[in-house]
Amino acid sequence: MLEYPLLNALASVLRTGSFELAAHSLSITPSAVSQRIKLLEERLGCVLIVRGHPCSATPAGSRLFRHTEEVSLLEHTLAADLKGLLPDESIPTIRIAVNADSLATWFIEALAETTGMLFDLVTDDQEHSADLLRRREVMAAVTAHPGPVQGCDSQPLGALRYIAAASPAFVKLFFPDGLTEYAARHATALTFNNKDKLQETWLHGQLGTLISFPTHMLPSSRGFVDAALAGLGWGMNPESLVKAHIENGNLVTLGTKPALDIPLYWQSNRATRKALAPLTKAVRTAAKRYLIAW
Repeated sequence: MLEYPLLNALASVLRTGSFELAAHSLSITPSAVSQRIKLLEERLGCVLIVRGHPCSATPAGSRLFRHTEEVSLLEHTLAADLKGLLPDESIPTIRIAVNADSLATWFIEALAETTGMLFDLVTDDQEHSADLLRRREVMAAVTAHPGPVQGCDSQPLGALRYIAAASPAFVKLFFPDGLTEYAARHATALTFNNKDKLQETWLHGQLGTLISFPTHMLPSSRGFVDAALAGLGWGMNPESLVKAHIENGNLVTLGTKPALDIPLYWQSNRATRKALAPLTKAVRTAAKRYLIAW
């Protein structure tokens, strides 16, 4: 049986990034934290923490970290159910994977409506966030995958609408005859990172063929909009971030169908369903306000 003082020391080191900060959060000495980690590693026969600045987890350490946070969440719910019969001294931390565009448009509102929890957000592309659930690195995720990951519940949220747009000067220079295959191959695009396939997907839908194009890498939702306004390139932006710019003429839409709708789903750990229920409710409520019914 694992001893939770040892697991809590591991979690504190990984959460704060150092033995000194973990010691401060636990009100013990750094030497005591080190001894607890060493004892846990000896009992399990493997290294759990890579010492550094900051400290990081090995795969085994990461799994134990998630287990400790799940137990903390369950105990928090149990204490609430038993109404004072058990002490509830900690606020559980919920690790969530969410795509940057949801974070920049609607997801913060859901977090703000949820009390009694701390949040550890991991930004990842909606096409890949389910992988973090499969590895049990997060308790919940906003994902583009409808089928539930093993051990998770999946609920549809709606679709996040993207609009292909660029500045008027950029369109005049690179798309003088509209969206053609030649223009698409030569006009510089904006891409969030190597996982971002939105521009490629939209072009394929417009032109019926896969297009290779030059692109800037820009991992920022707000930066995407700023770059488009500055004439740095064209890109797929969440509609809510560019609607006003399109209405006032600072951005121009591209193609005959500039919109691309990406369905999103909320997947969460089934074992902690009850504990995550307030967060799930807030996520679904916020999504209903901002996303398109799918």
